[in-house]
Amino acid sequence: MKKFWIALVVIVLLSLAGTGIFYYLRFFGPNVTDKQEHLYIKTGATLDEVYKSITRQGIVKDTTSFLQSAQSMKFVKVKPGKYRLKSGMSNRNFINMLKSGNQEPVTLAFHNIRLKDQFAGFISKKIEADSVSVLRLLDSSKFAQQYGFTTDNIYTVFIPNSYQLYWNTSAEKLFTRMYANYKKFWTPERKQKAEALKLTPQEVSVLASIVDAEALHDDEMPTIAGLYLNRLNKGMKLQSDPTVIFALNDFTIKRVLNRDLITNSPYNTYFYKGLPPGPIMMPSVNAINAVLDYKKNDYLYMCAKADFSGNHAFATNETEHRVNAKAFQQALNDRNIKR
Repeated sequence: MKKFWIALVVIVLLSLAGTGIFYYLRFFGPNVTDKQEHLYIKTGATLDEVYKSITRQGIVKDTTSFLQSAQSMKFVKVKPGKYRLKSGMSNRNFINMLKSGNQEPVTLAFHNIRLKDQFAGFISKKIEADSVSVLRLLDSSKFAQQYGFTTDNIYTVFIPNSYQLYWNTSAEKLFTRMYANYKKFWTPERKQKAEALKLTPQEVSVLASIVDAEALHDDEMPTIAGLYLNRLNKGMKLQSDPTVIFALNDFTIKRVLNRDLITNSPYNTYFYKGLPPGPIMMPSVNAINAVLDYKKNDYLYMCAKADFSGNHAFATNETEHRVNAKAFQQALNDRNIKR
């Protein structure tokens, strides 16, 4: 009998130990694989959808233990986001991360993206919001008016920089974040400088987009800005080639022809006086500052230098400008650049 009781105790202890090890491994044992770096959970996803996604992507070795752990830990409310996975994570750590919504922030860095639709496409690769929802928002007159913009100039709200936000950011939340940064960027000092130019912040950005499109070298920006401000103040047409290219929506053009100059578009500054209704590209911060801190000069004309250095030949009168323009046109001919 003594041996029997000893054996029974040993069996019970081994059983308890086995059960303990089983539960330990189920909750604390390594289960997350190295097959994926991140788990993306979409807004509105259910636990069943998350489970299917985890199974389909091979994120955990033992899907049954994961599901049992999720049920034991009362993982019911799913929080969307981008979650970083670490190989060897236990079910407990993995589920706690999902329950708490402890997601990894996304770095959103952008500059000089030409068009709204290009920007929307870029954004859709970084956050959950798709390009359609972003464009729908930016093309909504009612939405733009709420913030003092038009659908033409609302693109100026995006100040090039590096931002941190969460992957499950919606188009509306993205705009709210960008608008908050826009207001911080337009400090009282910058607003005062814009007012001195008799321009609104949006108009400064529109002019800056033209300056940015013209200038290959940043050090020329203040001079170019001064030239265009001179033309604006004199009531002259800006006559900027990049605005014609924008109006034609053909950014492969290297040589603007006379027939292009009569394109009837509000963005064609050869056809209409004043600034176009919106930016022709996302202006850089350097270009915006170049307009606000423009270099005073008497220039009214410019064209690219014939040496293709990316610099410009500036002129105060049309006669001098014609000489510069003829030299550049000859350089284009010499290189057989017809379009």
